[in-house]
Amino acid sequence: MITYRIDVADVHAHLYRVTLTVPQPAAEQVLSLPVWIPGSYMVREFGRHLSQLQARQGRTPVALQQRDKTSWIARPTGRGALTVSYLVYAFDTSVRTAFLNAWRGFFNNTSLCLRVEGREAEPHRIELGTLPRGWEVATAMEPDGPRAWRAADYDELVDHPFELGSFWRGRFELAGVPHEFVVAGAWPGFDGDRLLADTRRICEAQIQFWHGPKGKPPYSRYVFMLNVVEDGYGGLEHRASTALIANRRDLPRPGVTASSDGYVTLLGLISHEFFHTWNVKRLRPAEFAQFDYSRENYTQLLWFFEGFTSYYDDQFLLRTGLIDAPRYLKLVGKTINGVLAAPGRQVQSVAQSSFDAWVKYYRADENTPNATVSYYTKGSLVAMALDLTLRAERRGTLDDVMRALWAASRGGPIDEAAIAAALRQVGRRSYEAELAAWVHGTDDLPLPALLAKAGVAVKAEPGGWSAGLGLRLAEGALSGVQVRQVLRGSVAEKAGVSAGDEVLAVDGWRVRRLDDAQQWISAGQPFELLLVRDQRLLTVRLVPPAEAAAGNLALTPADKPLKSAAALRREWLGC
Repeated sequence: MITYRIDVADVHAHLYRVTLTVPQPAAEQVLSLPVWIPGSYMVREFGRHLSQLQARQGRTPVALQQRDKTSWIARPTGRGALTVSYLVYAFDTSVRTAFLNAWRGFFNNTSLCLRVEGREAEPHRIELGTLPRGWEVATAMEPDGPRAWRAADYDELVDHPFELGSFWRGRFELAGVPHEFVVAGAWPGFDGDRLLADTRRICEAQIQFWHGPKGKPPYSRYVFMLNVVEDGYGGLEHRASTALIANRRDLPRPGVTASSDGYVTLLGLISHEFFHTWNVKRLRPAEFAQFDYSRENYTQLLWFFEGFTSYYDDQFLLRTGLIDAPRYLKLVGKTINGVLAAPGRQVQSVAQSSFDAWVKYYRADENTPNATVSYYTKGSLVAMALDLTLRAERRGTLDDVMRALWAASRGGPIDEAAIAAALRQVGRRSYEAELAAWVHGTDDLPLPALLAKAGVAVKAEPGGWSAGLGLRLAEGALSGVQVRQVLRGSVAEKAGVSAGDEVLAVDGWRVRRLDDAQQWISAGQPFELLLVRDQRLLTVRLVPPAEAAAGNLALTPADKPLKSAAALRREWLGC
C-alpha cells in the first residue's frame, strides 16, 4: 500500500515533513504533485512549497531528477520499497492549501501528497506522527488504526482534508449517519448548540431533497471544518466533508436569538458547500469524470454546478425557516443588483465564464467587472429564472429537474444535453431557447416579469452617487478615496478617471468620502475631480447625465398579487 507519514516538523517555521513509501516502485518512477485542487479552478502551483526532497531504498540513496515544475523521476536500482522524504511549507489560511502554526494545523492532500504515477488506483494510507500536546484530528477519511486513515485510491485520498489542533467539536446524527462539526479559532462562549442545530436543519432538508424522507445520503460520515478568523470567507467542498472559513464575529452568540447578516451569510455558506455533496462531487461535469491533476480541466458547466448550488443555498435557509421571505428576497435582490452593476455581463456569457474560470474568475483585477460575469451569481439567477418558468407553467419545478438528473445519471457525470433533457422531461417542452439565451447569450434575464408572476414586487431605488458615476472605491479617513475600478462606458471613464487614481478634492474641496460632495452638487451638474496619478496631480471634469442613473432593484412580496401569482408565491416563498 502507498503510505504517507505526515509529521509536524516545525510549527514556528510552518513546516510539515512528509515521508512517502512506495512498495515495488517502477524502474523509472514518476512522482508529481497536483497543480490545482478540484473545486477551485485555478492553477496554484502547490509544488513551489516543497523542498529538500530525498529518496532512498533501504539505506541506499536514490537520485531524484526534477522533470518539470511539479514532478520528479526516481530510478531505483535495488529491491525493496522506495522512500521519499520532503518538507512542505504551509502558511496559507485559505481552504485550498495547507497551514501550520503553534495552535492549528490544516492540510489538503493535494498540497502534501505526491502522486505515484501509474499507481493512482491502488489503496493509499495516511499516518500522522506525534502532534503537539492537546491537539485533536478531524477528517472524514476512513480510519485505519491509531492515527492512521485509508483511502481506496488517490482521488479519494486528496478529497479528504485534515483539521488539526484544539478546537470545538459537536455532533448530530441524520438518517443513521453521523455528522460532525469542528470550529477552530472561535472566541470563548459562542453558541455552538445553535450552530449545530441550524446546520442539522439544513442537512436534513437537503438529504430529503435528494433522497426522500427515508433516504440515506451517499456517505457514511460527514465532517464540517470551520476556521474562524478576523476577516475571511470561503469554502471548498469534498465528497464527505467541507472546509470553511468565516469571520469570527459572525458566529452565533449565546442569548441572542436574532440572526445577524453575518450569521445568515455563514449559514448560506454551510448550505452551499453541503449541497455540493451531490451537485459537483457526484453529479458532475462530464469533463470531470477523471481529473487530470497536472493541468487545467475545462468545462462550460460551472454555471450549473456552482450557479445552481448558489440558488439553492439560500433557498434552503428559506425552506427550513432559518430566514423569512422578505430576508430571502433581500438576498436575491443583492445578487440581481450585483450582476446588473457589472458591464461584463454584456460581454461574457455564463458558459464562457465557466470555461474561462482558470484565467479570469480567480484572478480579478481592475478590469474584471467590465470583461466578465460571475458564473456563481448569474448562474444562480439562471436557476431562479428556470424555476419560476417551470412553476408558472405548472409543469414541475427545478427540484424535479435536479432529481431527474440524479436518477438518469445515477449520481454521475452529465453534460448540457442531459440538463436540457431533464428540463424537457419535467416541463414537457424544449427549453433550448432559454438555455441559448440565458446561458450562452449576454442579454439580461427576464427576472422582473418572472418575479411579478410569482407575486413579487420589483421596485427601483436610488443607487449610490459614486456608483452611478461608474466608480468602485476604497474609502477611509486615513487612506482617503482610492479608485479601485472604473466601469465601462461610465461618466468617470469618459472623463479619464483610471483605476489606481487617488481622489483628493471635488471642486477644490478635500473629501474623505466621494458621496459627501452630494451636499453641494445637484443631479446633472458638472464638477471637477483633483486626482493623484503616479505622483502627478491632474484635474478631470465629469459631466453626469441630467437624470440620475438607475439605482438598485428592491424585491418585496407584492401587496395585492393576482390570484395565480399569490398561489405561485405561496409555493415558491411560502408566504
